[in-house]
Amino acid sequence: MRPYPDGLGPHVPLPEYIENMRKIALHLKSLSAKTRIIIISPPPVNEQQIRETLSHKIPEGSRTNEDCRIYSEACLKLCRELDLKAIDLWTAMQQRDDWLTACFTDGIHLSSEGSKIVLKEILKVLREAEWKPSLYRKALPAEFAGDLFLDVDTPNGKT
Repeated sequence: MRPYPDGLGPHVPLPEYIENMRKIALHLKSLSAKTRIIIISPPPVNEQQIRETLSHKIPEGSRTNEDCRIYSEACLKLCRELDLKAIDLWTAMQQRDDWLTACFTDGIHLSSEGSKIVLKEILKVLREAEWKPSLYRKALPAEFAGDLFLDVDTPNGKT
């Protein structure tokens, strides 16, 4: 993200972003040795949709997919350094052929389809993490017989 011409807006310079994320992660880790942390990297954006829907709020060129990639890579690098689970949302969303049109409501905010990608990636981390005890729903003890949850990994929600 680039700063707005007036100097206002949501821009955080990359070194400051990295340091802020480091402070947040280290604080969360300090709360308990058992705290499980999953960091989600910045997603891509649809620059054309931003121009069409948010031009009255967001200056031209202040939100680019290239900038999002740079911040996403920095986030993932920090997670590797701190040994944290991370979701590469920038890449995961772009695996879908129609990501530009299906994943956003306005070019920045996620649609229901974009949110489904986030959910799928979170469940993947929970399933694959070697945490003890596992936080994956199918590994948790159940008080009732049968599967009470819809399986979001299948088209019809059934297991």
